[in-house]
Amino acid sequence: MAQVQYYGTGRRKHSVARVRLVPGEGRILINKREMDTYFGLETLKLIVKQPLVLTETLGRYDVLVNVNGGGTTGQAGAIRHGVARALLKADPELRGALKRAGFLTRDPRMKERKKYGLKAARRAPQFSKR
Repeated sequence: MAQVQYYGTGRRKHSVARVRLVPGEGRILINKREMDTYFGLETLKLIVKQPLVLTETLGRYDVLVNVNGGGTTGQAGAIRHGVARALLKADPELRGALKRAGFLTRDPRMKERKKYGLKAARRAPQFSKR
């Protein structure tokens, strides 16, 4: 018999996370590594678990994630977005709670591009009288 799987894609800044929810005992694997070894900071681990804690499905699913691009914070946000989308496919009744918490909304904030004549996006060259 085929195992039931739910997919969700999450994005944040330059990170893209492909999330797969499989019925299990609650293991979270990120790029074939345990979450504790992948993320050093406790806050990032909390961000990843937020949708599961909110919907009370923390021990019900194994979360298998492939994530690439961006930094650690962006990757954690992308995983949260992907987990929320996958939970929505698993149980459409959770939509209200996930939407109220803001986990289904793609965070549009991106790095602003560098402009010509400036040293960074808005940083002007240092002024000197002479």
